[in-house]
Amino acid sequence: MKKIVILASGNGTNAQAIIDHFASSKLVTVSLILSNKPQAYVLERGTKAGISVMSFNRFAFAKAEHVQRLLNQEQPDLIVLAGFLWKIPSFLIQDHPNKIINIHPALLPNYGGKGMYGMNVHRAIIENKETESGISIHYVTENYDEGAIIKQATCSIAKTDTAEDLAAKIHLLEQEYFATTIEELLS
Repeated sequence: MKKIVILASGNGTNAQAIIDHFASSKLVTVSLILSNKPQAYVLERGTKAGISVMSFNRFAFAKAEHVQRLLNQEQPDLIVLAGFLWKIPSFLIQDHPNKIINIHPALLPNYGGKGMYGMNVHRAIIENKETESGISIHYVTENYDEGAIIKQATCSIAKTDTAEDLAAKIHLLEQEYFATTIEELLS
């Protein structure tokens, strides 16, 4: 059985889609959900699904190596960032080469980098009057949003679309493609 560990910071709608996608799988399981926010709803989603959950602080993540030890014990086949906003320490990337992926709400390399997440991305795209946006699923490297792209999916932007309209379109793409791309990577 292949194992996925999810790192998330918030509500966890993408994590839920992944949990649901693999709920009846005999080949892949979500074995652990980790969050940097102890009150993040994603932890409740995991608990309801019978998945082990844990929260941690910045020290346990980057300095105390607590999360590193936990991941090394878990031996996941894939670590999935699903709305996780902290930069991944280089030692975790080195421990899990080409096993950490992220989903970004734009067509990289555009609109990536530090500070470019969530509504920040959508507002910038609308302000620049882009006619197309999308998602990028990519490997995580030591630099924000610079890892090799695994998959991209696009949506059109109407002249009347707001950042909120674009966010809704992007969310639909995330729900449609993230779990299936994970499944392809693990097969």
